Amino acid sequence: MVAGELVQEHTRAESTGAPDDVGTITGGKAAHELRSGPLVPIDKLDQYTVLESGDEAVNLLKALNSRASEQEIPPDEREAMLPKGGGVGGEEENAKKENKCLETKLYWRRFGVLAIFSLYSLVNSFQWIQYSIIANVFCDYYGVSSSQVDWLSIVYMVAYIPLIFPATWLLDKKGLKLTALMGAGLNCLGAWVKCASVSRDLFGVTMFAQVICSLAQVFILGLPSRIASVWFGPKEVSTACATAVLGNQLGTAIGFLLPPVLVPNTSGDFELMGHNIKVMFYGTAIIASVLFILTVIIFKDRPEMPPSYAQAVLPGSPPEDYSYKQSIINLFQNKAFLLLLVSYGIMTGSFYSVSTLLNQMIMACYESQELNAGRIGLTLVVAGMVGSIICGLWLDYTKTYKMTTLAVYILSFLGMVIFTFTLDLKNIYLVFFTAGVLGFFMTGYLPLGFEFGVEITYPESEGTSSGLLNAFAQIFGIIFTLIQGQLTTAYNPLAGNLFLCAWIFLGILLTALIKSELKRNNVNMEAEGKQPLPTGCSVEGSKAEMTTATKLENSISFSHETSV
Repeated sequence: MVAGELVQEHTRAESTGAPDDVGTITGGKAAHELRSGPLVPIDKLDQYTVLESGDEAVNLLKALNSRASEQEIPPDEREAMLPKGGGVGGEEENAKKENKCLETKLYWRRFGVLAIFSLYSLVNSFQWIQYSIIANVFCDYYGVSSSQVDWLSIVYMVAYIPLIFPATWLLDKKGLKLTALMGAGLNCLGAWVKCASVSRDLFGVTMFAQVICSLAQVFILGLPSRIASVWFGPKEVSTACATAVLGNQLGTAIGFLLPPVLVPNTSGDFELMGHNIKVMFYGTAIIASVLFILTVIIFKDRPEMPPSYAQAVLPGSPPEDYSYKQSIINLFQNKAFLLLLVSYGIMTGSFYSVSTLLNQMIMACYESQELNAGRIGLTLVVAGMVGSIICGLWLDYTKTYKMTTLAVYILSFLGMVIFTFTLDLKNIYLVFFTAGVLGFFMTGYLPLGFEFGVEITYPESEGTSSGLLNAFAQIFGIIFTLIQGQLTTAYNPLAGNLFLCAWIFLGILLTALIKSELKRNNVNMEAEGKQPLPTGCSVEGSKAEMTTATKLENSISFSHETSV
């Protein structure tokens, strides 16, 4: 604008006899002086007058505009006048700031955290099943009924349901390390109390010790998804979750294998039986103590830098206006998650029921086969561990959460049907095979449900969604164990297993109705370059844009997985 006014003044000066020091617009020396000399702004001139002066005037106008911009506006003022992020330099600077805020890094410590968690989860699940797999031995030693021994397993499920909400609140508010210490510490305490219960008249003490271990479980079962999300990258998160669940499954497998070996049925020799039980209890307590110490040393709430963009866009700690109650409400308003809650509860509850009653089912069909009952349970769980790892690797590679979950559910149903109708064929080796097939798919489903739940509920807390999934699993586990136990006792194992088959078929239908939205995966994909991240990382930005699920969901076009 200033240069245009100056050219107009030169034009008027030529027609009215302007002084020589003003110059003309006809080119030559005057034009050169105008391009390179100082510019003096002249107010209140019609800028369109220059259009009457020809092409050379227009060219001169461009040069004057450039010169005026450079001379009249200091660089710092010119930078201040640019809109935020405007210009090439501004865009580059903002991009650098955004990349710095969203920088990710993987730490070797993540493997230590995963290993320690898996091991103390292993010990906890071992303590869950160590009574049930030799139920007849404990019935003889303590002089109690089989239903009372069953409650040593059921108490794990009963304790979880009312305590899951304070446990997940603790995880969200206080972080991963404190929750892990609670789980490992209670697990260690319960193991030592069991050592004081080795007497035929102290069944109440061993029940109390099992209650303590069940409290530890509340702070354990919800952690696999949180550990995987907080510590592992997007290409390994499902495998990490499967590995964390694997520890719990391995503990169940060892619980099937070791108790029949360590505490054989020495009916009538209660002194030897008590000695064997004491050896098992003390060994468990020593291992649990070592793992508690390692948890204190190794565990941290989170790494210094996030492992993925999905974690980078989330706040590092709960904001001041964070509402745990609202988070629960959001989850229960998610129709897809409600369907997953019920279907996951059915499948996992069926696994709990089969694991608890396996000894009774095998003993009803095959007499004096306590040792093989434990080996069959081991086969069931080890096959499931393999299934878990394969499913985790498959999810990391394909991200086909719904199709994989539905396929595994259908195969679990078929495995349950085969196990049901081959159990009483008087061929113990066939039972080994059918139990392995059942375990491969039924136990392999567990990490699938966790990861699928995190995907369809992101950015809600992984601990909360996993905790609710486990709560429903415990509810169905209690119901299924009690009903199947009654059917097995009153009729035969066939009746109890058919009961489970009917429920698993219902679970297939519910899984097919789940609408798959891969929200967490979508954020990671956009951050890798397909689309820019819709949320900023500036501390001065809107808090709601960074912390609320509603804002994040509205700002991202979440991909829908192809339905089956």
